Amino acid sequence: MKAFLLLCLLALGKAKPYQPIDVMDFMKNYDIMMADSDDDDDDDDNDDDDDDNYDDKDENCPANCRCSPRVVQCSDQGLISIPEKIPEDTVIIDLQNNDITDIKEGDFKGLSKLYGLFLINNKISKIHPKAFRNMDNLRLLYLSYNLLTEIPANLPPNVIELRFHENQINRIQKNAFKGLQKLHVLELGANPLANSGIELGAFNDVSTLYVGMAEAKLTAVPKDLPSSITELSLDYNKIAKVEVEDFIRYKNLQRLGLGFNQIKFVENGSFVSTPRIREIHLEHNRLKKVPPSLNALRYLQVIYLHGNKISSVGVNDFCPLTPYAKKNLYTGISLFANPVKYWNIQPATFRCVTGRRGVQLGNFRK
Repeated sequence: MKAFLLLCLLALGKAKPYQPIDVMDFMKNYDIMMADSDDDDDDDDNDDDDDDNYDDKDENCPANCRCSPRVVQCSDQGLISIPEKIPEDTVIIDLQNNDITDIKEGDFKGLSKLYGLFLINNKISKIHPKAFRNMDNLRLLYLSYNLLTEIPANLPPNVIELRFHENQINRIQKNAFKGLQKLHVLELGANPLANSGIELGAFNDVSTLYVGMAEAKLTAVPKDLPSSITELSLDYNKIAKVEVEDFIRYKNLQRLGLGFNQIKFVENGSFVSTPRIREIHLEHNRLKKVPPSLNALRYLQVIYLHGNKISSVGVNDFCPLTPYAKKNLYTGISLFANPVKYWNIQPATFRCVTGRRGVQLGNFRK
């Protein structure tokens, strides 16, 4: 289970152009997890991916769909609504790349065993408040590339991954994710979401590990995200500064994405409240100097600062002041595309880096 969640986190770490997903890969993960938990309900062997497994002429298979044991695939069929008569033992439904506009109350009635629902790249703008009723086994809900303007009500209670990338969401209402105590991955990138659109208490009850809000309209780091997050993606926004209060709530943070913003200023001590931080992205901003207090972050191993306006680097900007202080060695420091003259940087500046390949310097070109 932990390995699967890690794969989810890695896959969602950066927003990318839409690409169809292979639902059979998720089915393999599902079977592995069921085997690990000794919860197999049948003796079917689902490891064979040959097309012979599909039976689109089966009378129990919905029209215009292909069916294999516990999987219904209806992608790229021009569907305008959810197919009828989906088998009740279905575990995964693939409805990618259709023209579905709304989800009605009874569209998934009886599908209590459903584990993954993929509705990517449709035209969905409306979801009935009771559409996900009695779907207690649903873990993966993908609604990216649709026309939703807010978070649907009454989401499945045991979902672990929610993906709303590239909709039209400009508001996250209070208690939008109420009851989703098992949620680990929440992708909200590429929505027209501003700080004012995030209501206080929007993330009540949530213990998410990853939150993605890249390519939105944020002008500051959101202050009311789940305190449990270990990875936060805020790249491609309009954030102008980083302050101490921004990360006080996020003490478990390990990876932070702030690249491609408009950051000119990082207040001293801004990252001290994230003692477990391992990777920080600040590339392509407007920084004129290395952010202060990086040398106090014991576990920091990767810091991206390329594409800024940094003109000088101090000998203690990255490494502890005392030689005996415990510090994980850096594996990556990027400083290229800055106006700093690399020949003016003292060699001791990178004394806590794994080797010469751990630092990327280059000539600055206007």
